[in-house]
Amino acid sequence: MPAVRLGSVVALVAVLCGVPAPVGAAPPESAQDLDVLFVGAHPDDEASLLSTFGRWEHDHQVRTGVVTITRGEGGGNAVGPEEGPALGLLREAEERRAVGGLGITDVHNLDEPDLYYTVSAPLTEQAWGHDDVLSKLVRVVRRTRPEVVVTMDPTPAPGNHGNHQYAARLALEAYRLAADPAAFPEQLGEEGLAPWSVRRVLSNAAGAEEEVRGPDCEQRITPPESPGPEYYVHGISGDVNWEQRERVAEREYASQGWASRPDVPNDPAQAGCDHLTEIANRAPHVPGAQGADAPLLGALLPVPGGLPVGTGLVATAAQPRITPGQRTEVHVEVTAPPNTALQAGRIALDLPPGWEVRGDGAFGPLEPGATARTGLSVVTPGDQGPARVPVPVRVESPQGRADTELRLDVVPPVVAEQEPLPGVAEFQRWAEQTRFLLLQNKVPPVRTVPALGAQDVRVVVHNHSARSRSGVVEFAPPQGFEVSNAEQRFTGLSPGAEETLTFGVRSTDPEMPTGTQGGDHAYSLTTRTDDGATGTRPAALELVPTTTIPQAAVPPVVDGNADPQEYPGAPLDVSSPWESEQCAAPDCAATARFSWHGDTLHALVDVVDDQQGALLAPDDCKRHWRTDAVEITLDPKADAENTSSTFKIAALPSTRASGPPCYARDTDNHQGPGEDTAPGVELAATRRDGGYTVELAIPLRDLPGSVDPQRLALNVLVYDSDSQDLTAQSRIGWSTWAGVQGDPYRWGRAILQDRPADPPTPAPAPVLPLDALSSVDSPGSIAQSVRLGASLGGAPPAGDSAARIASAHAHPGEVRTSLDVNGPGRVHLFVLDAGGAVLAERQLDVDGHGERTVPVQVHGGTPSKVLVGFAAPDGATAASAAEVRQPV
Repeated sequence: MPAVRLGSVVALVAVLCGVPAPVGAAPPESAQDLDVLFVGAHPDDEASLLSTFGRWEHDHQVRTGVVTITRGEGGGNAVGPEEGPALGLLREAEERRAVGGLGITDVHNLDEPDLYYTVSAPLTEQAWGHDDVLSKLVRVVRRTRPEVVVTMDPTPAPGNHGNHQYAARLALEAYRLAADPAAFPEQLGEEGLAPWSVRRVLSNAAGAEEEVRGPDCEQRITPPESPGPEYYVHGISGDVNWEQRERVAEREYASQGWASRPDVPNDPAQAGCDHLTEIANRAPHVPGAQGADAPLLGALLPVPGGLPVGTGLVATAAQPRITPGQRTEVHVEVTAPPNTALQAGRIALDLPPGWEVRGDGAFGPLEPGATARTGLSVVTPGDQGPARVPVPVRVESPQGRADTELRLDVVPPVVAEQEPLPGVAEFQRWAEQTRFLLLQNKVPPVRTVPALGAQDVRVVVHNHSARSRSGVVEFAPPQGFEVSNAEQRFTGLSPGAEETLTFGVRSTDPEMPTGTQGGDHAYSLTTRTDDGATGTRPAALELVPTTTIPQAAVPPVVDGNADPQEYPGAPLDVSSPWESEQCAAPDCAATARFSWHGDTLHALVDVVDDQQGALLAPDDCKRHWRTDAVEITLDPKADAENTSSTFKIAALPSTRASGPPCYARDTDNHQGPGEDTAPGVELAATRRDGGYTVELAIPLRDLPGSVDPQRLALNVLVYDSDSQDLTAQSRIGWSTWAGVQGDPYRWGRAILQDRPADPPTPAPAPVLPLDALSSVDSPGSIAQSVRLGASLGGAPPAGDSAARIASAHAHPGEVRTSLDVNGPGRVHLFVLDAGGAVLAERQLDVDGHGERTVPVQVHGGTPSKVLVGFAAPDGATAASAAEVRQPV
């Protein structure tokens, strides 16, 4: 059955904005219209879902498009030295070929910079901004009018790329604002767009985390604690191995080292499953629905026996977080499709036993586009335990039935929770402000503790009840830890108020493993009020390794060899695996030695490596994770929220053609070539059969800000490659966690023994790599914009102020173009042959009004078409094209 499109569910704007719902026909479809829109941060972010998108297109003619906020300019490159905008152009072309293999023709780039790998959404916002990129995304949504948006995981889960988090947040905000006529009103007036209500938002990573294989995955049941219904789509359907088709598409991402990915087995038990979680919804769905169609039912595909597609159904609770015995008002809104009336019906809540509901859920007939609003009062039983409780919402009328779901969090009257990490706290504030409350506590609270060291753990006591409370909080530490003040009182905590208690925690077991070897240790916080109410919350301590770095009696000679006087301390074992393929000696293992002398930190890392990876050219000394490399990371005061205030240096033991070792700073306070960003560093390396040694001298003055010698965060990470395709196979290190290279909170701790503290100085503002390719400079983007009649990069359309091509004529050695200039701006012309290859290009600035002849020299091939991108000084853009007329 083909997907059902009824145009904009205009009445749903009223649900968001509280304005009367207009009645009228849906707007006509356009070439830009999509059924599903994926919103990601980088080229390849959509790759893991291409099997599902291809299956939807095959089964239901669902048209999917992609928004890619950056072009991945900050990523690695396994096929050449390109970086920055040149790499962005390469990766955009890879993405267009990859998604095209599964029937996707529209890729909308928003031209934001891909700074580098970070686990911080706030740092991503610092690079991208907020209002401008959100405006661009809302514009794309209003142009393409998708019924379903699929995005990434908005939460700061461990290792989750901050760009992915922020892209998903923007997708959720655009879901709200695209339907709001008060949001970005210039798009509605000057640009002629209309509000658009996306019916459903799905996340491809906001549910369970484990990788699932086999056809039985589609039978999985959504756990109650999930933010919404979860769906699984198996990679094989009938005789079609959609996962293999996805794998073929993935191989287009050669720059990311994916060209040699192996085939997917045809054995259904070995084929994987895509996992989608509903995180926002305005449409009916089918309770317990399973299989590939389930995520689309009610939003894009009709529900058997259900109300017509286009029916809006929204249920919200005035207080989605309630205590036992508390009442909350539930508001339900039913909206008729824009072209179909709904008969009278009734709304009912299917509550668990012991729950009470009051109110009449009846509603009268609805004209097309009209909305009925009903309020119901729900009371939880006094003995209800803490839980996330799904509440099915049912609408019944003679035309059929519609279902949605409300999820209520029942919490104890008073709860004590471990204070979240700064990045998690920032996300929780965002979820509160944007009212995506079911995502708010998705990330479990953790606190790192140095091995055999002490750490203050702050605990926040919340009073969720309607009266003042007093009581105690009990901290039950896990085995291997002790708490000196394990029970503390709170007194007279007002309704809705918070109080913070501080518990001193110490690690006591010298044999306890750290990091991925067993460093997560769960414990509980229990609250007991004086009137007998109790509540327990889980939390965790994460153990990180510690070391003391001695002072060297003599300054070490940087020669790749260790002398006992140079490194008097015990070596660190940096052989713990943390990502990619598992490995061990003789394939990969490492030790590290540190000392300090004067104003310099010295490091010597010895690596066991049985097979040398690809050698890079000396001028390609960057993106060290592509081959054999050692990375040393330093957070001067062990207080960084992200790596932009840290120092991270990567050393390659050798370069191509018997070249010397090289070093560079990466994803830190000042990323770039070593000689430019850390000119005082000394580096030496030696190679031997079965391994290599790297030695570095790092001036402490090169670190961002002053160093706290009693609290230095340190890590040593080793990247091992056994191939020549610029892909690292294994990663090992000292303090190892998923994504640890971007998460200074989980680095180990070091003390610089006997070193006096310098006057405290903060880290300077980071120098971020923000050079991004503009869609004006992309022939692929220009060609798409011409085909769709849209502006470039999600920017406002330049309209009558744009310079556009009027004609193009072939002459010996050149193509003469005629431009219609209508004001100032920048123009980029591309001359293509009949196969779409670029034969020549030219950029120029224009001004004034009138026709202008612009020749473009062509040194080979037969010109067939000229593409023109235009950008005005205010950021507005336009695209145009002309066929090249050949001489008679």
